[in-house]
Amino acid sequence: MPGNTGDRTRTSRASRAAAAAFALCAVLTGCSGAEDEATGTDGTVVLRYTWWGNQDRAARTEAALDLFEKKHPGIEVQTSFSGYDAYKQKLATQAAGGDAPDVMQLDYRMIDQYATGGVLLDLAGPEPQAVLDTSEFDQGLLGTGRIDGRLYAVPQGRGTETVVYDTEQWEAAGVAPPRAGWTWSEWADTMRQLAERTGRPGGTDPGQSEDAFEVWLRGQGKALYTEDGALGFTADDLTRWWTFTDGLRREGAVSAAEQTTQMDGTVENTPLGRGTAVSDYNWDAPCSGFLPLIPSGITLAPTPSGEDGTPGQYFKPSMFMGVAADTAHPEQSARLIDFMLNDPDAAEILGATRGIPVNDAIREDIAAGLTGFDRTMYDFHTSLDGKLDAPPQAPPSGDSALQTTFARDYDQVSYERMSPREAAENYVTHAKAELR
Repeated sequence: MPGNTGDRTRTSRASRAAAAAFALCAVLTGCSGAEDEATGTDGTVVLRYTWWGNQDRAARTEAALDLFEKKHPGIEVQTSFSGYDAYKQKLATQAAGGDAPDVMQLDYRMIDQYATGGVLLDLAGPEPQAVLDTSEFDQGLLGTGRIDGRLYAVPQGRGTETVVYDTEQWEAAGVAPPRAGWTWSEWADTMRQLAERTGRPGGTDPGQSEDAFEVWLRGQGKALYTEDGALGFTADDLTRWWTFTDGLRREGAVSAAEQTTQMDGTVENTPLGRGTAVSDYNWDAPCSGFLPLIPSGITLAPTPSGEDGTPGQYFKPSMFMGVAADTAHPEQSARLIDFMLNDPDAAEILGATRGIPVNDAIREDIAAGLTGFDRTMYDFHTSLDGKLDAPPQAPPSGDSALQTTFARDYDQVSYERMSPREAAENYVTHAKAELR
């Protein structure tokens, strides 16, 4: 079923047995880097590769990996995927237990935590660099994977946040479509109109989303974090944001607490995905998962700007690929990354399922052949080119945990157990302690 955790094992019976022994050893003794236990009995290298995403991303990834194994017959790949929240928790457990997968998908909020924790391999080292070509990558995006001068993760694609909506419902409501440069006040008025005319909330309550808050902050000329990794905002700023979103929730313009607290990082469990709201606030690449749920079609729109027109939206690496520091096969792991990001045949299969390709040459090569949601993504990005500010640096270690804290504290507001001020002060106090 959509959103469920999926596991795809593509190895022979012998290599599956070797992989099982490898996993058992990791659990019991932490020896995840043992060469003999990461190799099949016939000498085939076995790599574990994990990612988060929806069924569309999973199907395309499996097809690309089938091609990888054909082009590299000495390497076999075991894969698993899940929704973002479950993935984040599982990866943290694996990393803490010394059992990180050879190749892993990473959010930029994870990089500092895992790099400084010794979990990630420096991809600028001699073995990875022998096979991993980053010369065609956007250098600004590539730099977001560096910590203290070392390249710990490579971006897979370029993504951005979006207001995604049910095209048919929005048009039937007779509400003017979003426009470039619309403000948060205009967005709020639009949510009210949609709720009034459709009888359901105009959108997901964005108060629970640290990502939405960051875009709102940037529209005020502020940042989520300072350059030295401290909070870039005050309790007053967060109080203003939560007062704004909580007011809309009370009006019924955005989703109720019972809806937002069911969200788990999959599009299927958003109010839009469940058919209880007209729009959602999300990252663009995962929105392909709405198509089976809303067959009449979806539209991607820019996120709101500050009241003076200052954009808060930005392009960022949609996600990264990294390699475990203790992998038994650094060269083969880097070769898998190179294939996923630089192989033209892989690019045709993957399309924009992880965002617009970060390889400039690949992006231009596949543009003409893009169809469906991939074309929607490409056109959306093209409409924003040259209009957005540079991305912020990768968040400091601790931010990944604070995302959960942020949503949890807002739950107290949406269930009316705390005022926006109380919850904001509670969050800022917790965040400062986490970042210390």
